[in-house]
Amino acid sequence: MLIRRAPDIKSSEITPEALYFDRREFIRAASAAAVGLAAPAVARAAAARLPDDDKPNSYDDITHYNNFYEFGTGKEDPARNAGTLRPRPWTVEVSGLVAKPGRYALDDLLRGQTIEERIYRHRCVEAWSMVIPWNGFPLRNLITRFQPASRARFVEFTTLLDRNQMPGQKSDVLPWPYVEGLRMDEAMHPLTLVVTGLYGRPLPNQNGAPLRIHVPWKYGFKSCKSLVRIRFVEEQPANTWNVVAPNEYGFYANVNPDVDHPRWSQARERRIGEFFRRPTLMFNGYGDQVASLYAGMDLRRNF
Repeated sequence: MLIRRAPDIKSSEITPEALYFDRREFIRAASAAAVGLAAPAVARAAAARLPDDDKPNSYDDITHYNNFYEFGTGKEDPARNAGTLRPRPWTVEVSGLVAKPGRYALDDLLRGQTIEERIYRHRCVEAWSMVIPWNGFPLRNLITRFQPASRARFVEFTTLLDRNQMPGQKSDVLPWPYVEGLRMDEAMHPLTLVVTGLYGRPLPNQNGAPLRIHVPWKYGFKSCKSLVRIRFVEEQPANTWNVVAPNEYGFYANVNPDVDHPRWSQARERRIGEFFRRPTLMFNGYGDQVASLYAGMDLRRNF
C-alpha cells in the first residue's frame, strides 16, 4: 500500500527527491502552495515508505512526459504549449442530482480542506507508468458537501473547453470538451483524490492545473484534468475515449494485466526513467483496497 495517514509517518520517512530540497524546505513549499491556493488548512506531508524499486519519479519526469491532448498529442507537447492556460480565476460548476448545485470559485472549493501528500502509482494505458507525490484531498470531501441525491449513481467530470487557452482543441483528434466519469462508490473511495499540486508545489498547467482528479487503480485517462464541471447523474455517463474507441477504452478502465489493449499488451509496464519493463499489478497494486468494489463483475467484459 502506498499511503499512510499523517500521524503514522515519521519525519525521517518522508520520501526525498533531488528537487525536494530538505524537509524544512519541503514544508515551506507545501505550506506556500496551500496558501497560494487559498486553502486555510496547513499542508501536511503524508508520504509513505516505498520499496527501493518503487520510488517517486523526478519533478522533471512528471512535468515533461504527459498525455494532455488539449495541448498536443505528443508526450512533450503539454510542457511546451500549456503556458497559455490561465488557472486563475477559476470556477467549477456543480449540477445534476445534488442539493447544493451552483458555480463555485476555486477558493470556495478549497476552503476548509487539508492539503496532504499521497504517493501514488500512475499507470497510463500505453504501458508506461510513474510514481507521483500528489498534493490534494479526498474527492469524497467535495461530494459530501454537495449532498447528492440517492438516485445519483455516477459522477461526470468535464475539462475546460477554450481553444485559445488550449490550442490542441483546435484539432478534431477528440470531441471536445473532454468528459470522464466514475461510479459513485469509486468517486467516494478514500483513495480517489482531488489534486491541487505535486511535490509540494502548485499543480503545473501540463498536469491539469488548477484542479484534477486522480484515481490510482485506473488508467490515467480516467483522471479528468483542468476540471470545470462536476455533474451527478443516474445513468452511466459517456466518457470521451469510450465514445471515440469503445473497443479499446472501456468505462471502468481498471488497471488489469489480463486485459490487453487491442494494439499492445498491458501485462508489463515501463516506469519512466527505467530501461527494463516490470509486471503490471492488478488494480495497479491497490487490489486490497478496491477489489471489493467489483465483486462478481466480469472484468474482461467490464474493462
